[in-house]
Amino acid sequence: MGYHCVVLVKQVPDTKRITGQAMNEDGTVNRAALPAIFNPEDLHALEMALDIKDAHGGTVTVMTMGLPTAVDVLREALYRGADRAVLITDRRCAASDTLATSYILSCGVRKLNPDIILCGRQAIDGDTAQVGPQTAEKLDLSQITYVEEVLKLDGNTMVARRNLGNGWQEVKTTLPVVLTVVDTANEPRVQRALKMMKCKFAKCRAEIEAMAKDDASINVDAVCKDLDSKGLLIHQWDLDFLEADMQWCGRDGSPTKVHRIQSVVLTAKETKSVEPTQAAIEAMVHELIVDHTIG
Repeated sequence: MGYHCVVLVKQVPDTKRITGQAMNEDGTVNRAALPAIFNPEDLHALEMALDIKDAHGGTVTVMTMGLPTAVDVLREALYRGADRAVLITDRRCAASDTLATSYILSCGVRKLNPDIILCGRQAIDGDTAQVGPQTAEKLDLSQITYVEEVLKLDGNTMVARRNLGNGWQEVKTTLPVVLTVVDTANEPRVQRALKMMKCKFAKCRAEIEAMAKDDASINVDAVCKDLDSKGLLIHQWDLDFLEADMQWCGRDGSPTKVHRIQSVVLTAKETKSVEPTQAAIEAMVHELIVDHTIG
């Protein structure tokens, strides 16, 4: 029996390269100011889906919501072994918080009717860990969070192990189910050379339309049809295709409001050197305790 897995992934700004221009005045992330990468924990969710496919058969579809440039992470997922990619892109998705994002993603998941939906525990740009559980709620599906391993998958039943930080919990559920995956779950496989040679030509409609602006001889519909026949079309959906209710999308569907942004800069008024010896370190700790800096 094969399983259809849908992996929700996200292209995120590389938060290891934060600059003063990382935030806009309205509290949204200035994504143009930072390099874009594949959200790290989503890679572990993708690997778990690929492991399920390897063990039980089936297909893996990756889905993301974002600008057309987000196709880069979808192509990377194809390089790693995913079978199909879907981009949800629409200007009306702009400024979506987790509530609006999870609603839009749930509309996309319904179009695919998967057995298992996986995503990373959280994204590094928001750190809320809300989108996975909220998506499960909107789909009215069971969910297992903090998944570290799928212990058993037999027919319509799954047993998974959750990492609780100070212990583990085994949870049994029936499919379909939503899983949020932690970074200790596995080691994501590398991109495959043969997949890269084939899937580097995979494109979404927006990319083809951009090419057509520079070359009038390009027939967008014909190119899309040709790519689709080769399994290289990254499907592009908008909110109309998803039949989404606009009141739950974008800024209108996002109750989260940023009240204030504050830059916190820590500066040292004085410095003190400590010799790298046991006695010197013990003296430093004692001094910090006496001053109530710690303890």
